[in-house]
Amino acid sequence: MPSLPTGARHSLCTVFAEEVAVTAISNATEAVCTAPGHGLVAGDIVLIESGWSRLNNRSFRVKSVDADTFTLEGKKANTSNTEFYIPGGGAGSVKKAITWVDIDQVISTSTSGGEAKKVTYRYENDENEYEINDGWTPVSRTMEIDSDAIDTPGYNALLDLTEVQTTTIMRTINRNGSITLLPCTVALNEEEIRQEGQINRVRVDVSGKARSIRYKS
Repeated sequence: MPSLPTGARHSLCTVFAEEVAVTAISNATEAVCTAPGHGLVAGDIVLIESGWSRLNNRSFRVKSVDADTFTLEGKKANTSNTEFYIPGGGAGSVKKAITWVDIDQVISTSTSGGEAKKVTYRYENDENEYEINDGWTPVSRTMEIDSDAIDTPGYNALLDLTEVQTTTIMRTINRNGSITLLPCTVALNEEEIRQEGQINRVRVDVSGKARSIRYKS
């Protein structure tokens, strides 16, 4: 069944647990991370830093845990291709998201980026042009919220994160239960947008640090 924007909840992580070293990450269909003393449980949301650029600065849900290891959930955690994920090169760190704050009174959201970057070329002896992909454009989102939300916890979280410009996670839970996780920085512009026939609002720019991760539920 199709999902709609109506009923979506947007949250920001405002508190992370202490960073824990990840000493190794396996090449597997769902990566297994070795991190003694990680303290994680299944279902936790984490931010990963890794020597593998395709895994670095991405947010995942933890699928399962053992004493010194945890498994990342989903197809985006597939590190089995050893050309992209050089064996032994994935070590880094992990941080668990502890506190989430909802952004209230969201009026609209829009998204851009995440598309393939195109390179067009032609050989001198060929009249045809060709196109190949060369990475991905950065993901960005724009949110407009009611300017009267000024005293809400979400507004205050946006203010604080705007000042420090540290990487956080934006979590969106749709009404059908699907979840999107986007590591990002945020910037709240408090200058009110005033238009006849519309409520006053302010704008939030969200700058993605990687492509988002999506879970069906």
